[in-house]
Amino acid sequence: MHVLNQNILFPDVQKADEEGLLAIGGDLSLERLLLAYRSGIFPWFNKDEVILWWSPNPRFVLFPKELKVSKSMKQFLRNCDFEITINKDFRSVITECANAKRSGQSGTWITNNMLEAYCNLHEHGFAKSVEVWRDNKLVGGFYGVDLNNGVFCGESMFAKESNASKAAFITFIKNTDYNLIDCQVYTNHLESLGAKDISRQEFLSILNLENSRS
Repeated sequence: MHVLNQNILFPDVQKADEEGLLAIGGDLSLERLLLAYRSGIFPWFNKDEVILWWSPNPRFVLFPKELKVSKSMKQFLRNCDFEITINKDFRSVITECANAKRSGQSGTWITNNMLEAYCNLHEHGFAKSVEVWRDNKLVGGFYGVDLNNGVFCGESMFAKESNASKAAFITFIKNTDYNLIDCQVYTNHLESLGAKDISRQEFLSILNLENSRS
């Protein structure tokens, strides 16, 4: 297992193990996080653990043109009274994601250090939040890393009301022009919206093409 030091470098992603774990250690500095995401790598670790860096194979992604919206969801979106905004309250969204109780998880991977690191990315224009409001109360949303190259890397979402995060995601996709949404790993929720597995190599090929255009 590759152990990172103070140098802002990562090993070749092909050296990741079968589960996608590539390296441990390092920090969550702006420079390291941007290099990671631009290289197809992301951090994911539990509280009190050393930082773990991943590049899974296959990679779970959504091509916006393949977005699936069910008939019932279309009707819900027409009739709901949600207000959906972008970048109105990034810190509250990531805090709600950290606090959300999830099936099969006893705690959160969004540690205080992780929260501050992504707020820093946001302040430098490399992370976005989508908020769902009802009666001026935050009831859902999600956040992710915007590489400013046509690729958006989704990180986490939460919902306090039924369909709130799904409404946020669908509205975001329909009103932006990303070429690819990186969902990282499989979830039933995102598969129902059209996300699918592709090989790590295909993902990197798309990512490198977009990097070269930016």
